Amino acid sequence: MARLGFVGTRFAGTDGVSLEAAKWARVLWDHRHVSYWFAGQLDTDPNVSMLVPHAYFGHSDIDWINQRIFGRNKRDPDITRLIYAISDHLKRSLYDFTRKFEIEILIIQNALCIPMNVPLGLAITNFIAETGFPTIAHHHDFYWERDRFSVNGVGDILSMAFPPSLPSIQHVTINSAAQQDLSHRTGNSSILVPNVLDFETLPPEPDEYASHFRKDIGIEKDDILFLQPTRVVPRKGIEHSISLVAALKNPKCKLVISHSSGDEGHEYQDALKEMAIAQNVTLIFTDEIVLEERGTTADGRNTYTLGDAYSQADFITYPSLYEGFGNALLEAFYFKKPVLVNRYSIFITDIEPKGFKVISMNGFLTRDVVTQVQRVIHNPEYRQQMVDQNFELGKAFFSYAVLRRKLRALITNFTGADDL
Repeated sequence: MARLGFVGTRFAGTDGVSLEAAKWARVLWDHRHVSYWFAGQLDTDPNVSMLVPHAYFGHSDIDWINQRIFGRNKRDPDITRLIYAISDHLKRSLYDFTRKFEIEILIIQNALCIPMNVPLGLAITNFIAETGFPTIAHHHDFYWERDRFSVNGVGDILSMAFPPSLPSIQHVTINSAAQQDLSHRTGNSSILVPNVLDFETLPPEPDEYASHFRKDIGIEKDDILFLQPTRVVPRKGIEHSISLVAALKNPKCKLVISHSSGDEGHEYQDALKEMAIAQNVTLIFTDEIVLEERGTTADGRNTYTLGDAYSQADFITYPSLYEGFGNALLEAFYFKKPVLVNRYSIFITDIEPKGFKVISMNGFLTRDVVTQVQRVIHNPEYRQQMVDQNFELGKAFFSYAVLRRKLRALITNFTGADDL
């Protein structure tokens, strides 16, 4: 048994990093390893957690720094002083965290690859350099993958800490392209650990509560529900989903988007609304009632989980332009729903070769794609064969069993005992 310290900017809500960290902790807990949590936002048990506000990328001081280091190629001396002052505070907090909970292995979740919080990455790097602490660095997104970080005034810190090259760190990447880029850019090798779902457990059958979802969002039982289970951001390519529903020329087809635009503004969402009106497509946003748990809103409406939304969907649209992996795609496979996929790069390299049956497009909608979607909608036998095959392949390649094997190797490298 090992005492593991998860470190990141945020472990709260349904963002991809928080969800994957929770999956890691669950698999590790099943094998007697105990997890503790360090971040600037937390919804974990306070008894096993250390909340340090400056670790959160949304803290006002961190936001102030970010506004002055990205989009420009140099930084003022006062920015340097503040970065290092906050970093020293966070480093002392890491010392306190590891001592308080007697941490044996650190698991860094995305804080050493994407510079949402530069002082935190610097603090973690210096802490590991000073202690030689056994560390697993789980990298979901690298800064060189995002245009917003390409022009910056902290190139010296990015080279040092995002990610660092230190002998006590085992690097983990989530796709083969990131694995190759990491090696090429930094010389660091890594273990590829894909995102996973619990395919070993069948999805629950829709219950009576979930059956009210359609009525509550204003569609009929016999409507064909196209679910876009993503945030409303441009890289999700939602305009393709609208075009697909429009091309089907069936008023019973309705497009439902589960998540909000978040903190990236509402211009794209407004543009999608205008596009849907122009193409006579019913577009429904359900972010106010699709939440983490079932319950009731302040104005008395029922709330539903994303799983409830999947259970009521007939078809999943996933026309993303870019994805670090593609959790929503795995969810479509898990809930046994047919899915349209825009062949983003990681799908082509890491998912498609496994043999999944999807309707795929190559950056634009074609008549053949529309015809394939119509076949899936109107041919139940063909649709069932498709989703059953996808579930079995998901179980083989992206299940908790796969994660368990990968984590066993990582933990064993530090402990010398095969105890996972």
